[in-house]
Amino acid sequence: MLRRICMLICALPLLAATAAAQPASPQGPPPTGSGPYPAIIEGDPGVPGHTVYRPKDLSSFNQDNSLPVVAWGNGGCANSNQFYSPFLAEIASRGFLVVAIGPFTPGAAAESRGGGMGMGGATKSAQLLEALDWATAENKRQDSKYYQKLNPSKFAVFGHSCGGLQALEVSPDPRVTTTLVMDSGVVTPGAMSKTPMPGGAKQKPPMGGAMAVGKDILQKLHAPVIYINGGEKDIAYANGMDDFARIDKVPVAMANLDVGHGGTYSQTNGGEFGRVAVAWLQWRLKGDETAGKMFVGPSCGLCKDTDWKFEKKKID
Repeated sequence: MLRRICMLICALPLLAATAAAQPASPQGPPPTGSGPYPAIIEGDPGVPGHTVYRPKDLSSFNQDNSLPVVAWGNGGCANSNQFYSPFLAEIASRGFLVVAIGPFTPGAAAESRGGGMGMGGATKSAQLLEALDWATAENKRQDSKYYQKLNPSKFAVFGHSCGGLQALEVSPDPRVTTTLVMDSGVVTPGAMSKTPMPGGAKQKPPMGGAMAVGKDILQKLHAPVIYINGGEKDIAYANGMDDFARIDKVPVAMANLDVGHGGTYSQTNGGEFGRVAVAWLQWRLKGDETAGKMFVGPSCGLCKDTDWKFEKKKID
């Protein structure tokens, strides 16, 4: 009970920051993404606590052209992914199976507001690995629509805010191929956002107490990681920058766009965060060297993009 109360209290600054930064999700049909494989959003009885974002037509996929698996955790460690549907559908439309924490609710995506942060009950990091377990079983089950169409050996975990901490918490699992930490970072004692709280409210330590994740997790990482954060006005900025400075054993990138803690998830196709996340996943999970040019070399795409502040280590 005490842990749950602490989670709710510590989520309040994140709720306020996201609500202030994000417009309401547009009304209309569910998003399908802009990639070559228009996406659908659905539930599956085999993984009832999650929502599946996938290409609608699976006929193009087989053992030679398989879908990597990507598991998503929500802001506030909430049990709803509806706010992120434009972002997640965009990734699915590029040829990925996205399994997001939070049960599927038909018709609810267009009504979502504020990222579901703190809504729908608490979740746990292990649900990200449950997504992979389910996908692995489905890929082997002969009467599954996913039979021999998935590539569970190419597995990414990612999440927003508290969901980013969930992704970090499971990243030591040897099955994780890459991690995307978005508007997040392990809490640094004494670190505070530069953004004043609405109404002059006193700030609380960003994401403190939301999860039992310490800086020691960063030394357990074994695969490439990218932080995609909202610049200095992001409540997670100091935490993320401190993480980046501490990580020294694996390739790591830090991309900051001056949009604050809410990111661009609800924008069409996930906005700029969607563009960068797709390129990272295509590079790291599909070996797409063209997509990798956004990150590789002194003249990489993000290196030259004046809207972004981009730093990297162990990425030539």
